[in-house]
Amino acid sequence: MNLKIAIRNLKKNKGFTAINMIGLAIGMAAALLILLWVNFQFSVNRTFPKVDQLFVVGTKAPSDNGIATWFSIAKPLGPVLKSDIPEIKDMTRLSSATGFLFTAGEKKLFPEVGAFVDSSFLSMFDLPVFTGDVKQVLKDPNQIVLTEKLANDLFGSTDVVGKTLRLDSTALLTVSAVLKDIPQEIGFAGYSYFLPWTFMEKAGLSDNHWGNSSVQAYVEVEKQANIPAIQSKLKDIVSRHSEIKVETFIKPVSDMYLYSKYENGEVVGGRISMVKTFILIAGFILLIACINFMNLSTAQSERRAKEVGIRKVVGAQKKTLIFQFLSESILMALISGVIALLLVALSLPSFNDLVGQKFQIPFADYKFWALFLCFILLTGILAGIYPAFFLSSFTPIKVLKGRFRQIQHKINPRKILVVTQFCVAIVLIVSTLVIRKQVQYAQDRDYGFEQQNLIYVSEVGKIADNSVSIKQALLSRNIATSVTRMMSPITERWSGWGGFLWEGKDPNDDTQFNRQTADDKVVETAGFELVMGRDFDLSKFPTDSSAAIINETAAKKMGFTDPIGKIIDDSGDKFHVIGVIKDFVQESPFDPIKPLIIEGASHWMNTMHIRFNPQLSTKEALERTEQVFKEFNSEYPFEFSFVDEAYALKFKEIEKTGKLATLFAGLTIFISCLGLFGLAAYMAESRTKEIGIRKVLGASVFSVTRMLSKEFLILVITSCIIAFPIAYWAMDKYLEDYTYRINISWGIFVLAGVGAILITLLSISYQSIKAAIANPVNSLRDE
Repeated sequence: MNLKIAIRNLKKNKGFTAINMIGLAIGMAAALLILLWVNFQFSVNRTFPKVDQLFVVGTKAPSDNGIATWFSIAKPLGPVLKSDIPEIKDMTRLSSATGFLFTAGEKKLFPEVGAFVDSSFLSMFDLPVFTGDVKQVLKDPNQIVLTEKLANDLFGSTDVVGKTLRLDSTALLTVSAVLKDIPQEIGFAGYSYFLPWTFMEKAGLSDNHWGNSSVQAYVEVEKQANIPAIQSKLKDIVSRHSEIKVETFIKPVSDMYLYSKYENGEVVGGRISMVKTFILIAGFILLIACINFMNLSTAQSERRAKEVGIRKVVGAQKKTLIFQFLSESILMALISGVIALLLVALSLPSFNDLVGQKFQIPFADYKFWALFLCFILLTGILAGIYPAFFLSSFTPIKVLKGRFRQIQHKINPRKILVVTQFCVAIVLIVSTLVIRKQVQYAQDRDYGFEQQNLIYVSEVGKIADNSVSIKQALLSRNIATSVTRMMSPITERWSGWGGFLWEGKDPNDDTQFNRQTADDKVVETAGFELVMGRDFDLSKFPTDSSAAIINETAAKKMGFTDPIGKIIDDSGDKFHVIGVIKDFVQESPFDPIKPLIIEGASHWMNTMHIRFNPQLSTKEALERTEQVFKEFNSEYPFEFSFVDEAYALKFKEIEKTGKLATLFAGLTIFISCLGLFGLAAYMAESRTKEIGIRKVLGASVFSVTRMLSKEFLILVITSCIIAFPIAYWAMDKYLEDYTYRINISWGIFVLAGVGAILITLLSISYQSIKAAIANPVNSLRDE
């Protein structure tokens, strides 16, 4: 019976039903998309079978900004962890491996990234194995483990255990296992192959330097292990085996993804802040959609007043009516939920592109359907609870005698709900504007080098051996104006050290310096601005292999007023300063510039930077450059990166956040506009006779429209007054993560306020004008 009445009422009021369904469906779809993203965030690194026993090893040390914290260790510390601390059951180190050419028969591939790991790696993390014995792999230095995709790409099959492949032109490796493609919620998903740590040592790629924190390390502790006791034993383990004064600690692997931000040695958050923010946004969007339902339901109160009155007269109890109206809202939520699921399925590919993930709706999982039904039930009750009590409270005598009228209070629940809607919408509008302005502010920052016509190439294969010939060919053929080799791409920091020594250094100075290396013409090639001194020039000055160029911040940190000729000691290697360059952005454009020392060619280099001849088109320059590399490194494909594109990637995360904020702000505004439409419909309906009398007495269409619009504008202005302080507080907290940040100006709030008012006028104009131009005869005719 209740279902029949509910369906009849939905059919009877098709317009309001359609608006309700659209609002609820969009709100539910947006909430579902966010919850898919949130579920992924909470699952990262939490699905390992032994997750409670797995920890990542971290390091703390004094710095010029308090206690610095990082999650890498020196290579020799790995075995010591297991031998010195009985509670540690197993240990593995992990170091990224890139630049290897894989050859299997006639097939040659250049996988992006793999890892060197200890033999305990797979058994500790229980990564899903397709074929092979996990207990026996990665012990022999001539073994390799492939992922399912790489095995198929190389051999066209996953049945490859025992088959061999060639690594570069020297090493022959036997495939000892094939892993299933690693799920994206596991932190190792980016790796396509794993090599034994013993291979790294055999190839001469390892070191025993205790001051070089360059690899990740993970430990598996015994069940029921006393973690505080382990922390105590770990604290000074490095200083017990070396002269390096740092503190070692462990952190649960499950917390690493969400809680990665440290200040002064203590965890203060990380991605969890963003996750909590989007949970709130999902809740607010769903709430706004439910508020629309409430407003549109109560807007029809007079239409259903007689129905309530008659049903009460014939014996219906209030709880029966409440159940009836809740049944209607749950039915509406069910229909909207189905539409929302369809919207999610249609929009999921675009959403995946936006967030950089591959989410799927788990249709085959019964838990999903159980949660989805609970989600619908919760939404239906939330949306229908206020209308149910409101409509069931009508007095039968007043309704049936025609004396039922809703008194227009200055403050009533419906207006409060609309103000709440627009408060959320305005906060999101301000947030979107602030994030976009912050991105633009960082993008406009002087990055300190010339990005155009500059590429870099990783020195794989025989590039390093033939670097002189490659340079000469690029320059003599007018392909490049200058070429330099460096440790890392100009936009990345691969090395840092706080143990530099110089004349006059304070013994308590713990400043951490970025370290780079380069050979010839680094200033010219990178387009740095030389403040004093000169560029590296090995042809004129062979001693430049032990020279150094520093940035302005380094000169200030060292207290040098005249740095040229000063000596800098790097673990016994001495470098004489020949130049000072203007600060440039090497790491995050949102952080202050760190002191940098570019050491001469006596230290290792891994990347070649090429400044193209501006007289050539980019296409021609790349084609001719590829020919040069094919001459001297024929077995490897020519792969390169544009420096300007690499620099642009630094903004990827915040731009993604900005796009998400824009998307959900737009949805919130749209749903809020539906709410305004509903309120406008209610007000126009409840004031029909008043409007008719005003028109009979000579009121113009404009004055009636202004009268109706005025109340809405007051609501929106009230929302602005409430929302602006909240938005300022929220964005100020958000910008605390960025040292190089904007100041939140009043112009942002003016723009948001004006936008909200214009949106309001557009939303209510139809109902207001429709009511103003209606024939007063129809509105004043009595039944």
